[in-house]
Amino acid sequence: MSFIWFLIIGGVAGWLAGLVMKGKGFGILVNIIVGIIGGFLGGWLFGKLKISLGGELIGPLVTAFIGAVILLFIVSLIKKK
Repeated sequence: MSFIWFLIIGGVAGWLAGLVMKGKGFGILVNIIVGIIGGFLGGWLFGKLKISLGGELIGPLVTAFIGAVILLFIVSLIKKK
């Protein structure tokens, strides 16, 4: 997958994660960045768990979305302190 597609999928995943986490997001720009980082996190986590969603668009989108939700959750826990 090209780097541009990776950024687009990560951005969409971050935006969706911000919608799902209602109140835990940090605005659309930061949520997009979180989605991109979440893509790395989700890919690493799924790799460690030996989970492969495959596909060309849906699999990476779901992986990045799950990573972004986890990352937003962790950041919201840290932010509360």
